[in-house]
Amino acid sequence: MIPVRGLPEVREGDDVAALIVGAAELDDGDVIVVAHKVVSKAEGRVVSLDDVEPSGRARELAADEDPRRLEVILRESARLVRTRPPLVIAESRHGFVCASAGVDSSNAPEAGTVVLLPEDPDASAERLRHGVRELTGRDVAVIVSDSFGRAWRKGTTDIAIGCAGLPPLLDHHGERDAMGYELHATVIAVADELAGAAELVRGKLDRVPVAIVRGFAPDGDGKARELLMPPERDLFR
Repeated sequence: MIPVRGLPEVREGDDVAALIVGAAELDDGDVIVVAHKVVSKAEGRVVSLDDVEPSGRARELAADEDPRRLEVILRESARLVRTRPPLVIAESRHGFVCASAGVDSSNAPEAGTVVLLPEDPDASAERLRHGVRELTGRDVAVIVSDSFGRAWRKGTTDIAIGCAGLPPLLDHHGERDAMGYELHATVIAVADELAGAAELVRGKLDRVPVAIVRGFAPDGDGKARELLMPPERDLFR
């Protein structure tokens, strides 16, 4: 895992692929892991709370926090899963079940703003991959990541909310282990594991939003939406 240092504060309209290429030497087969906030800022997915009028429901959920932020969360939610004001666990319009539907105040461009998830993180990853290839000729994979909590475990880990240039899942169904046992349900969340590993060298407070995973050798392609649990298989829905 190689941190990419020296990136400037990203603003709406910035060419993130060009910024990465200008700060890092890339090889074929590299996996570029980009914190979603960089992508979201470049895509204009920032909301000023001064422009938000909170609803009655937002005020109910806010407790002692800013109800305008809760209103943004409600607008980004397809479904509220659990609430304990001001905590909201929601299913975003993308299908992600996470805190605050992915709406976040940390590392926002300025006070009084919040950052939303990209409209289509998989498409964002594909655009970054294409941009890097156009600028360098390198064939890389791209993961757009975000920090998620996990049921039954403390702490957060980065996961892939968008990817391009690698299969997000490694399915061992039908293969046999060293003792000859046939695997029936072993599927590895490769994109999530790469995102979590890359976060170790990025850090939350070091202003290093991009890391390169080298030596993994991605083989194939896919989208991060493949990691979503289908509703009919979700025992906790």
